[in-house]
Amino acid sequence: MSPARREQIGQRKTQQRDAIAAVIRQSDGPLTIVEIHLRARRRVAGRQLGIATVYRTVNLLLQREVIHSVILGDGQTRYESAGLDHHHHFRCRVCRTVYDLPGCMLDPPAGARLPAGFRVETHELTLYGTCPRCSRPPRRANR
Repeated sequence: MSPARREQIGQRKTQQRDAIAAVIRQSDGPLTIVEIHLRARRRVAGRQLGIATVYRTVNLLLQREVIHSVILGDGQTRYESAGLDHHHHFRCRVCRTVYDLPGCMLDPPAGARLPAGFRVETHELTLYGTCPRCSRPPRRANR
């Protein structure tokens, strides 16, 4: 986006906003506000980054449709890039991290009809289990 266009919509370019957008863009899955805040703070070492700045920037990115919200079964709102292809999510029950899964496991045709007259328009799927990091057996201490 050109600097003139950025100013026109009231978005000042700051290191904090760039860090927040980069954290969401580079994530392996949708993130909560707290996760975005923690990761973005590491990117702006030596500068302040308050949680209010994260909320304001996320709201701006939502308005501009750069990101969208994802709400899983735990009720927490998470955010991910809007330009991603259709995909599903996996939530680890141990570390509670949410990951993007590539592609679609169901792929029902648009307009498909289910019993009782339901017509499919879209779908979301979240799988739950243990991620590879949490599935590893614990390391034994050297004796």
